[in-house]
Amino acid sequence: MRAARGSVSIENLKSNIENPEAVLTLRDLTAWSFGGTALAVLGHPIGHSVSPSMHNAALAALARTDAAFAAWSYFRFDIAPADLPAALELFHAKKFHGLNLTVPHKVIAFDRVAEVDAAARSLGAVNTLRWNERGWHGFNTDGYGLAAAVRETLGRDLAKAHVILLGAGGAARGAAVECLQRGCASLWIANRTPENLAALLALLTPIAGGIPLRGFSPAAPPADLPASALLINATSAGLRATDPAPTDLATLPRPAAVFDMIYNPPLTALLRSAATLGVPYANGLAMLVHQGAKSLEIWSGASPAITAPTMAAAARAALGV
Repeated sequence: MRAARGSVSIENLKSNIENPEAVLTLRDLTAWSFGGTALAVLGHPIGHSVSPSMHNAALAALARTDAAFAAWSYFRFDIAPADLPAALELFHAKKFHGLNLTVPHKVIAFDRVAEVDAAARSLGAVNTLRWNERGWHGFNTDGYGLAAAVRETLGRDLAKAHVILLGAGGAARGAAVECLQRGCASLWIANRTPENLAALLALLTPIAGGIPLRGFSPAAPPADLPASALLINATSAGLRATDPAPTDLATLPRPAAVFDMIYNPPLTALLRSAATLGVPYANGLAMLVHQGAKSLEIWSGASPAITAPTMAAAARAALGV
């Protein structure tokens, strides 16, 4: 009997559930039945994510010394923002052991979890959830991933650096707090929406202490922006190959380096501009690896020092780089 138009057959649902590389939906979650330990990343869009390849490679490596990990699998789900509250309840009911959250869910989920780790409370955003009986326990590993990636790829530390941060969403919150907590020399935040920028600055002011903290519109950079700053893109501008750069580097004082949190595509318009200007640059692949390894430690106890190299190799292979 032919399935009705727009419906999905039970066979197709079963095939999706058994394939960690499939892009799953709320419909798949409703029909979920999985005998092992399930992990997942949620986003919208999510088809570009290499997190399943990265995490499943690490789990396979862990299983070689601990057979319990052979039953663990990591999936990806495309969940629209309006569906996230219901989806989180359903993921919990289906007893997913852990979730990663990416654009645009990190801020939305913050008020939807039962408990927030002390280190993540000041961020107002979570990117890692761990199941417990009462609900989700939220964490944020973005700051850890950023600091490790900037050090690894650009040879720079956030401490004592002048930082220009693009964006005011969940990823930007994690980056801003990490920069301030590590003692950056100053933090300048650019965002197109004044309300979002003001909200982030209000959140950060108690954390900044004596560190200069300023906001501005990317369309009108202030004249006193510092030269030789570390410029970090925490916006989603660049996820599509046709996206313009989130700011015109030629209008800013020459930065010391440019770090774009986007990793796919590996060379965004912002990074192409940096290359043209001869400015050192790096994409967000190393950040993805290090924040992912920290998430896996939260779920499994495995040290990032053990899992990160395997995850990095798998991510590069998935991207063909």
